[in-house]
Amino acid sequence: MNAPVPTHVLPAFDKRAVPAAMLAALQQRFGERCSSAAAVREQHGRDESPFPVTPPELVVFCDSNDDVAAVLKLAAEHAVPVIPYGTGSSLEGHLLAVQGGISVDVSGMTRIVRLNPEDLTVTVQAGVTREQLNREIKDSGLFFPIDPGANASLGGMAATRASGTNAVRYGTMRENVLGLTVVTAAGEVIRTGTRARKSSAGYDLTRLFVGSEGTLGVITEVTLKLYPLPEAVSAAICHFADVRSAVDATIQIIQMGVPIARCELLDRNAVRFINAQSKLGLRESPMLLMEFHGSEAGVKEQAETVQAITADLGGEAFEWASTPEERTRLWTARHKAYFAGMTQNPGCRTVTTDTCVPISRLAEIIDASVAEVDASGLPYYIVGHVGDGNFHLAYLVKDGDAAQRALAEGMSQRMVQRAIALEGTCTGEHGVGLHKMDFLVEEAGTGAVEMMRQVKRALDPKNIMNPGKIFTL
Repeated sequence: MNAPVPTHVLPAFDKRAVPAAMLAALQQRFGERCSSAAAVREQHGRDESPFPVTPPELVVFCDSNDDVAAVLKLAAEHAVPVIPYGTGSSLEGHLLAVQGGISVDVSGMTRIVRLNPEDLTVTVQAGVTREQLNREIKDSGLFFPIDPGANASLGGMAATRASGTNAVRYGTMRENVLGLTVVTAAGEVIRTGTRARKSSAGYDLTRLFVGSEGTLGVITEVTLKLYPLPEAVSAAICHFADVRSAVDATIQIIQMGVPIARCELLDRNAVRFINAQSKLGLRESPMLLMEFHGSEAGVKEQAETVQAITADLGGEAFEWASTPEERTRLWTARHKAYFAGMTQNPGCRTVTTDTCVPISRLAEIIDASVAEVDASGLPYYIVGHVGDGNFHLAYLVKDGDAAQRALAEGMSQRMVQRAIALEGTCTGEHGVGLHKMDFLVEEAGTGAVEMMRQVKRALDPKNIMNPGKIFTL
């Protein structure tokens, strides 16, 4: 395959302006909730991707399904792009208004619509964040386990098919979304799925919209599976001489069938950065951060098995986080690794890539990718939800240094190509967005991508739903 276009350069698109008649109609309905202020527009034209700020022409703050439907009906009438917006935490350029248009902000849609503890389900509006949900249902004895690190909105997590640290045991958003309320490109409110745990009725529209990244409709409500809070939770850390040994230990843990809840890898650099940021005092060597859920006896058995496996592979300093406060401190530090890397490398920005491969090929891709970045001289760190074969390599480049940026992007692209060659994926959890459109073709093939285009054309004939993302029409 020829080298893709540099993935931090915005593709060239024609902008579609908001007509005066549409602007007047939106201002009449939404009043102060319709904003063209530069600061508001810029906030809605940026995410955590390496792309420049690309603001929409207008931002509309929606509070209900009817609000979103009103915007979509006008957008369909005038063929104006609509970009859904939740918390702004995406990493692949999903939120950028590359063809102009309107940002539909659903962050104010924060109501728990219906909690059914006896069925272990909950329905929430799209702006509810995972932390808010778990706070509000804590007294029910249930929790929602999908944890991508950022306090993302659940609508956005469904749209990007997010996963995170708990995915090795509880799965991703794909496995945990039972149904959706979606406003279509025509402004129609539809509902997919039910609260039942399975169905054989018709096409699986829920799975079609989960992972569609706002290109087929705006998700406004999500029905989710919940899980009982485990009777016992235990966390432990274990250090290794090198990354390969830590990965080999992870592979054995999974292949032995240990139902570990979380298994996170931090390389030496990641440990060093979070030590400096969070004052943890951890040994600065490659480390597995693990968590076990279950009964007291089950957790003890899991932990003993894992301790024996890690010891056989050179694991040292196996330590327990015995209190909830200590567990929270460790996981909070892990989730702040992204910012710790930048803080400890002043003037740098991060180029980060997430890939996922079959667990048996994980050591192979990490070894090759580490060898390349070590030879380059660029600072970097690795973190990963390695229990399911997913990891992130973050290259740290001087802001404004075009040569370093190109070097990092080249290594990032080659890492993705390795993952695809190993029968893995170009993105384990961040989504395609703008950043990985070329790799989707390499991974899925031109025939499959053309079928996706046909679905897009059928459901969004005017190409107004987050246009320019995933693939071009």
